[in-house]
Parts: sequence; C-alpha cells; structure tokens
Amino acid sequence: MTTATAATASRTRIPDLDALRAFALLGILVVNITFAATGYSTTVTDPAYDSWLDDAVRWLNLGFFGMKFYLLFSFMFGYSFVLQADAAARAGAAFRPRMVRRLLGLLALGAVNMVFLISGDILTVYALLGAVLLALRGIRDRTALVVAAALYGYLLLGIGSSLLFLDTSSYFDHAAQVAAAQESTANLAGGFDSVIGEHLAVLPLYGLSQLTVQGPTTLAMFLLGMVAARRRMLVGLTGREGWLRAVQLVGFPVGITGGVVYASLGGNGDTLGVLVSATTAPFLAAAYAATLIRVVHGDRGRWLGTTLAPAGRMALSNYLGQSVATLLIFTGVGFGLVGQVSPLEMLLFALAVFAGQLALSRWWLARHGHGPVEWLLRWFTNADRPAWRGSQLSRLAG
Repeated sequence: MTTATAATASRTRIPDLDALRAFALLGILVVNITFAATGYSTTVTDPAYDSWLDDAVRWLNLGFFGMKFYLLFSFMFGYSFVLQADAAARAGAAFRPRMVRRLLGLLALGAVNMVFLISGDILTVYALLGAVLLALRGIRDRTALVVAAALYGYLLLGIGSSLLFLDTSSYFDHAAQVAAAQESTANLAGGFDSVIGEHLAVLPLYGLSQLTVQGPTTLAMFLLGMVAARRRMLVGLTGREGWLRAVQLVGFPVGITGGVVYASLGGNGDTLGVLVSATTAPFLAAAYAATLIRVVHGDRGRWLGTTLAPAGRMALSNYLGQSVATLLIFTGVGFGLVGQVSPLEMLLFALAVFAGQLALSRWWLARHGHGPVEWLLRWFTNADRPAWRGSQLSRLAG
C-alpha cells in the first residue's frame, strides 16, 4: 500500500465507528466467554454455582448483554460494507471481486475459529450473509428497510408460531440437559482433540440457532447499517444531535423491559423469552450506541473514545484474540479452568482480557498500520501486500 493510499485511508476513518466496534467486542466477549468457561448454558445452570450472587450475575448478563451486542456488531458490518465500496472506488478497483475475496477470507478465518478455538463464531455467518448483502447492494434505501422489516417479521412470526402451536417444554429433559452439560465440560477440560470434538459436536445446534434467530437478525442489521452508511449517519457527529437522545428515550425503556422479561423467563430456554428479546434487543443495542456516542463527545468522556478506538480499528484481530485467550484460560489446552469459575469470575475474566486488548491494541497501532489479522485479510482482499510497519495512530493524530 502506497503512502498516499495509507493517508487517504487514515483520513476516512470514523472514530465513533471504531469506538462502537470496540464496545461491541466487549459485549460479545462477556457473552461468549461462557462457551469456553463452562459446558452449561442458559437453559440449565451449573448446580455448583447456584447462590443468589451467581443467579444475579447470570440474570444481569442475560438482561443487558444477551442477544444485544452481536446486533450492534452486525450493524457496523453493514456500515463498513459501504466504506469498503467507497475505498474500492477511490482506488479505481472493482468492488465485487474485492468483496468476494474478503468474504472468502472471513469464511476461512471463521472456520478455523469455530473448530479450533471456541464453540460458535460470527465470521462464517458474516461471510455467508455478506454474500447476500453483496447481491442486494444495488437496492434502494427504502427497499432495504422493507427487507429488514420483513426479516424481523419472519423471525417473530416463526417464534410466535412455535409458542402457539408447539409444546416446547416436552423437548426439555432437565436430567438429560445436566448430563450433556457435564459431558461438554469434561470434553473442554481435555486435550486439543477433545476440545475440537466438542466444538464439532455443537455445530448442528449452532447452525439451527443461525437459521432461526441470529441469521435473520444479522442480515437485517447488515441492511440497516448499509442504509445508515449511505446517509453518513456517523460522520461529523457532535453528540448533541436530537436523534441520539430520542433513541435513548425510546430504546432504554423498551430494551430494558424486554431484557428483564427475557432474563426472568430463563433466557433461551423459554420461547416467550426469546420472542420478547428478539423484539426488544435492537432497541437496547441502539440505546447503548447512542449513549456511547454522546459520552465520547463530551468533555468528560472524550478519553473513553480515545481508549476504545484502537481496539475497534483492529476488531478482527481482537475478536480472534478473545477466542485464543478463552481457549488458553479455560480449556485443557491451557490452564483448564473450565467448570471451576463462577459467573462473577467469568465476568471479571472478560473485563481483564478486554483491558489487556485495549492496551495491546494501542501499543500495536503505534508501530503498525493495521492489526495483524487485518493486515493479512487486506492483503488477500486487495491482492496487494500492505505495509507492515508504520503507525496508524500517528497518521490519525496528524
């Protein structure tokens, strides 16, 4: 990548987008860490950790984190999709071949992540649904919004139908669920082959989740992000925009109410809870985003945006880094703490890992133009080897 290209790329960065991306990474880590730290899920809890404090932390996690942050991350993928197209236009390159290569790269990275590092992955989903977004690239904003609404309508109709016509309680055998959770915990505590086997074993359930809930909502967020980017909604913000306050005033009451219902009903183990969360989670995610934007533009919160942005600029490296960290901390590949930490300790581990990523990201970008995985993906995407050295932070400051 030439110096001129690097300078152009630095000038087109959107600090608010980077801060939001890092914030979403924290939320995703808080949720995903449970998949490495225990074989138990929200449908059945570990009897070794059933105190009021354990239950309270689980409840807060479900109510304020569960099903929220992947929506925010997906919205930003759609927003960045337009920025990628703009970058290709500035470089005089065809966008479609570039994006196809980028999606193939994400698919490969996601496959490695979900097989070798952690149960579940968003990169493979982004790669597959990104192809759909690429096919829909030419649609008008109004059509994109209609399609997004239709996807949510399909989702809510499907969940509502199962609630009305299917007795889902008959499929839940508590004793069998506990036995399965114990087996999963034992597999994660084993060697690398045992961990990989566990990751492969949960792929069908993960795929079902993508088809029924996360897939439609992710694509809907892609489309909303694409429309927002076309209208440059995150460009030139001051934090004093009236629409940001309106998002908070609507999003927090609706989103928190839905989160309380979802958590109180037991999370994904209750169909009504999932329906309520799927309906209200976008409101809370939007309120979180609006709040962060307002905070980082205030005199007292400017430091927060500066702290978060480097981690957001290398979000892909940090996302995969979180998988590596949880693999080494919890599974038998590393320290083997799986099944030995309480919900509160999981949360503290997540905060510690993220704090380390904030510091490491700033250190790395003071010496390199891109995160390590971003560098590799950019090379594959653009078919042009980027410069390895060079401070992105200094270019942005200049």
